Amino acid sequence: MAGTIKLNSGYEMPMVGLGVWRMEGKSIRDLILSAIKIGYRHFDCAADYQNEAEVGEALEEALKSGLVKREDLFITTKLWNSDHGHVLEACKDSLKKLRLDYLDLYLVHFPIATRHTGVGTTASAIGEDGVLDIDTTISLETTWHAMEDLVSKGLVRSIGISNYDIFLTRDCLAYSKIKPAVNQIETHPYFQRDSLVRFCQKHGVCVTAHTPLGGAAANTEWFGSVSCLDDPTLKALAEKYNKTVAQLILKWGLQRNTVVIPKSSKEERLRENFQVSDFTISDDDMDKIKAIDRKYRTNQPAKFWGIDLYA
Repeated sequence: MAGTIKLNSGYEMPMVGLGVWRMEGKSIRDLILSAIKIGYRHFDCAADYQNEAEVGEALEEALKSGLVKREDLFITTKLWNSDHGHVLEACKDSLKKLRLDYLDLYLVHFPIATRHTGVGTTASAIGEDGVLDIDTTISLETTWHAMEDLVSKGLVRSIGISNYDIFLTRDCLAYSKIKPAVNQIETHPYFQRDSLVRFCQKHGVCVTAHTPLGGAAANTEWFGSVSCLDDPTLKALAEKYNKTVAQLILKWGLQRNTVVIPKSSKEERLRENFQVSDFTISDDDMDKIKAIDRKYRTNQPAKFWGIDLYA
């Protein structure tokens, strides 16, 4: 077990979780039940993944059969861009689909409000010009205060942000009554983002690494990006520690004190990704990994949005 990290909300979050992005409906049940049997307790979902209902069925089965208790699970989901003006309804919709009474963590998926398309519908709202239809009437501060209301209503235990840079995180800390507990960002050996990671941690915001393995096949297929899994430095270090490259990268993430949520659709990979607590990467080898940073983002929603929000 990789252990837990204490959030500024007072709750404990398991440091290794399972991301369910791009998990297909039929396979979800078996994957989630297998993951729970292996020891996973942290599952990272999102309305935009369009599979909350299937995840909910699997969780309900796991809870009803006594495989796991609700208080031992840590379930995250996310507010989609088109629901910034409908935070309460969107949260309730996710809870209903996930068959839960409360969420352990609810995140603002991206720091951008787009044209509302109806709660539970998460297609990107593209305008006639082929560009994301951004709603300029809803501020991130307004969205955040609606997130805070979810905590006081008992629907959500912790709230956080996702894909926020230093400036937006700083602003959120300034206007928040309830501080963001987490900032979930893309970070891996080719996109280390040390300044952002250290800024968040300095101010008590836990960093969760989405795409912690650099996206592997999924992002190559969707965005044409290259994964660090084939990096010669990482391959040599993995051999040295007698681990797979994925295990080495996940351990590197954990040693940075970040939470990692690798996605896998194969049971042997689920098991492998979870078994990272029996070795430590030396300071020298951590420095070697630091030296391969390419400042290379692999998750590029601009491909679908007609606009690069990171430009």
